[in-house]
Amino acid sequence: MNNERVLALLNEIRENQQQQLRHQKEALSLQKEQFKLVKKQYKKAERLQERAESLQEKGHVMMGVAKKAMAVILPIIIVLIIYLTWLIFR
Repeated sequence: MNNERVLALLNEIRENQQQQLRHQKEALSLQKEQFKLVKKQYKKAERLQERAESLQEKGHVMMGVAKKAMAVILPIIIVLIIYLTWLIFR
């Protein structure tokens, strides 16, 4: 009777260990899936950051061109306004 009780306990321990292993496999599988999602999101964020940096650089270049254009166009406009005023009031 004592041996039967020991065998029953050992079987129960083995079943619990097997169940724990199954749960660990499931948890590991979920962790792998989550890692894949995080890796995918990281790559997406990295591409988005690169795109934002590229757009920022293009904007910086455009502002430089606009400043140079204003340096040329604004004096021309002022001269034309002065010329027009002179034509009107002469």
